Amino acid sequence: MSDAPVYEIDLRAFWEDPYPDLKAMRAKVPIAYVPQLGATLITQRDAIFDNEKKVEVFSSDQPDGLMTVLMGQNMMRKDGAAHTAERRAIFPSVSPRTVRDVWKVQFQRAMRGILERVAPLGRADMVADIARPVSGEALKAITGLTNMHWQEMDRVSQGMIDGCANYAGDKKVAAQCHDCTASIDRYIDARMPELARVPDLSMLSVMMQAELPKKDIRANIKLAISGGQNEPRDAIAGAVWAVLAHPEQLALVRHGNATWLQVFEEYARWMSPIGMSPRRVARRYETGGVTFEPEDRVFLMFGSGNRDETVFARPDVFDVTQDCGPAISFGAGPHFCAGAWASRCLIAEVALPMLFERLPGLRLAGETRFGGWAFRGPVSVPIAW
Repeated sequence: MSDAPVYEIDLRAFWEDPYPDLKAMRAKVPIAYVPQLGATLITQRDAIFDNEKKVEVFSSDQPDGLMTVLMGQNMMRKDGAAHTAERRAIFPSVSPRTVRDVWKVQFQRAMRGILERVAPLGRADMVADIARPVSGEALKAITGLTNMHWQEMDRVSQGMIDGCANYAGDKKVAAQCHDCTASIDRYIDARMPELARVPDLSMLSVMMQAELPKKDIRANIKLAISGGQNEPRDAIAGAVWAVLAHPEQLALVRHGNATWLQVFEEYARWMSPIGMSPRRVARRYETGGVTFEPEDRVFLMFGSGNRDETVFARPDVFDVTQDCGPAISFGAGPHFCAGAWASRCLIAEVALPMLFERLPGLRLAGETRFGGWAFRGPVSVPIAW
């Protein structure tokens, strides 16, 4: 175990709002061992940015990690040549050109259909009625699992997210995660014969064309679902809440003084839908006055780095004019999120502008509650128009 100073947390309070504890850690113990999580947390932005690239020390290869055990060893849990080969295999599906020329029109079609359905109702829940289905429909297209309903896409994504954050070892959570991964395998198996006959640019198809082993294909589809559903879902719903709760920020967009991309990037910095990435220490190493030992578990706390007072002028404030350049919302180094271009397109170019154009007088219509620290987002966002 590392010799980092110990910092105790209340797990429930940390799930409700991790930012007070993260702020205290940055100030007092920027590298701290948290016994409730069984991990050493790195909380300062620059330390995260620098150390994430040192894969020879902070390895993504975690044979006993929750993600590997529950979902298989995907490219996010590999380093070096193995990671590069699989990332290269999926690139045709998630490249900026493919997102622009293939997926954007499908995102628009899905969002248009959802808005046509909810518009006459005059009120909805932003998470359940809009963000979940549009994220699910987008992910169906990109992954190639068009035989899966968006509700199942959302269910299996949440089940895997809960499983990967199940550091308390809840057996029911683990069982639910196994049920979700088995469901994904069945949908993959059902789609593969058709994609072998008629290939396309979906992730499943391009990995088949690259002749990746089936176990790697399955693991990477699960990876795409685990992050590709919840992050856009939470960012769409959360960004809507953010601008409605901060009308001066929405006014900047309406008057042409800010863009929806700025809204998305500032929200992703401020609330960090993906708040943490785990690593395994591969060899003895010293940094920041702390010595790490082989097999230590380390959490790179993106959500903390994105609110680092030494980097951002107004770290705890949602301000679309703030410089988000140093943010690490999508990670850094070789494991920078491969779905970043798709997320920006879906959220900033499609979902947010279409929503505010189609639903005039959009306003908050109830209490919004956030939850999570490894993955963070609104549980519910009641809206009316």
